[in-house]
Amino acid sequence: MADGDLGAIIALRFDVLAGGNCLAESSPVRSRDMTFEDSIVIAASPDELFTLTQDYSRRLEWDPFLTSAELRGGASTAGIGVRAYCVAHNGLGMETEYVSFNRPRTCAIKMTSGPRMIDSFAGSWRFEEVAPGQTWVGFRYHLRAKPWWLSWLLTPIIGWQFARDTRKRLVALKAAVEHRGLLAGNAR
Repeated sequence: MADGDLGAIIALRFDVLAGGNCLAESSPVRSRDMTFEDSIVIAASPDELFTLTQDYSRRLEWDPFLTSAELRGGASTAGIGVRAYCVAHNGLGMETEYVSFNRPRTCAIKMTSGPRMIDSFAGSWRFEEVAPGQTWVGFRYHLRAKPWWLSWLLTPIIGWQFARDTRKRLVALKAAVEHRGLLAGNAR
């Protein structure tokens, strides 16, 4: 069995354990990369959710994954070319740059610097109205771990952690909006 085959098996196993929608890009040659996504429907408009999620001054009000979130370079709002720095609850920080920003539908980022064990990371957030006042929110991430010779093993492990945290983030966003009234400005 080639290491790519084993990587694909591990990636699929972690997909099952995470209960998520991991799309392991697991051809024998490309098994070192992993793409995963998750989604949820939230009772709010795409514009309200897009605005809330891209407002770094409010990010910690709903995002349990982070302990710190800030825009860099003097930016006060997110947009193409703007960099952000976020620190996860595990203490690891990552700087990202917006490569797409299409209010209120989608935005995408790529990692510019981050934890030593992550070789590359990119993500997109999508917001689609499915009914009046109901929005489908989808998070999709792509990552590859390093060192390259061990990424076949580390990528699915790190991907599993990100997938688990992504689910928690979406559930927390829904709870903040629907149960704590975060959009109404009366969060509890």
